[in-house]
Amino acid sequence: MDQKEHHKNKKKKQKHNHQTSDFSFKPSSHVKGLRFGGQLLVKSFTVRRARPLELLRLLSLPPLATHHKPSPGFHSTTAFLPTNFTILAHHAWHTLTLGLGTKKSKVALFVFESENMKVAVDRIWPAEMPLGEVNRKLIRGLTGCEMARFKFRKGCITFYVYAVRRIGSLGFSCGDDLRVILEIVVALNDFLDHTAMLAMPNQRSINFATPVAMAH
Repeated sequence: MDQKEHHKNKKKKQKHNHQTSDFSFKPSSHVKGLRFGGQLLVKSFTVRRARPLELLRLLSLPPLATHHKPSPGFHSTTAFLPTNFTILAHHAWHTLTLGLGTKKSKVALFVFESENMKVAVDRIWPAEMPLGEVNRKLIRGLTGCEMARFKFRKGCITFYVYAVRRIGSLGFSCGDDLRVILEIVVALNDFLDHTAMLAMPNQRSINFATPVAMAH
């Protein structure tokens, strides 16, 4: 009986390892970046690195433990959100073009294979940049790395999720973080507006808002 249970657990472990290593990783020079279509003006709009609480808020997660269950910290993840200027510029552009200009924003999440790798990369990445520079500085600029890309449209926000590891690495050490983030983004309701992201960068704290601002 013990032997059967051991064999069953071994099969489960092998299946889990296969799933976390089966993502389509490509060298950073070949992986697809952010897409802009014909909206070239959007490339000049800026994004900034998110603070941990901002990422939790965007994903509709409370910052504190609830029902004795702590929120995931995502210490292996770096996120870039539209600045307040970008959000307002999107709305202005949409109005000036009588609805032809997009008012959709982009969010980029990078899940690294380790916390140490995230810390090292954060040191060299700028805290704020134009959207048009994301592909060159954040994606193509990570030489010696490979990425797996995931894209999700959620109303007025398009999520780009990148799993990042060193070339030659087997599997993905932070596969659990990646899996949780993908599951959360898939489950998010469509954003009808940018309410969840309109907290000023110099604000002292960001309070968790219940998903009232989300579309239901």
